[in-house]
Amino acid sequence: MKVHVALNTPRFDESVRFYRTFLGLDPVKHKPGYAKFDVAEPALNLALNASPEVSAGALNHLGIQVASTAAVKAAAVRLQTEGLATLEEADVDCCYALQDKIWVTDPNGYRWEVFVVKVGDTSLASSTAAPATDDCCTETCCHD
Repeated sequence: MKVHVALNTPRFDESVRFYRTFLGLDPVKHKPGYAKFDVAEPALNLALNASPEVSAGALNHLGIQVASTAAVKAAAVRLQTEGLATLEEADVDCCYALQDKIWVTDPNGYRWEVFVVKVGDTSLASSTAAPATDDCCTETCCHD
């Protein structure tokens, strides 16, 4: 099984560059107004579709769950080395789970997190210690 996500983007060329960097691979198909990334791990078919506008609608954010804090930190280093701005959160109690994570935003405003769940059942929905930004888990997360 593989999850398929199709994102509309008015900033198509910038988005292709962003996802090359974020995913660390080239699209398997790249046509005018369309790019497809076939990610093996995690199993993801990500399509970018040129569009005159973007509307997140009910979409809150997207994420990739990894196996360890070391994997979160490795993602942060790789993305920062490639020039992407990241927001890092360590030991954040988010949606009743203790997590380490980083956030990155694509050229269209779609927010992605790379995260690890360290403790899957805690007593808080969100942390008051988390930074008060749009990328803060207090408004965006929920996974355990």
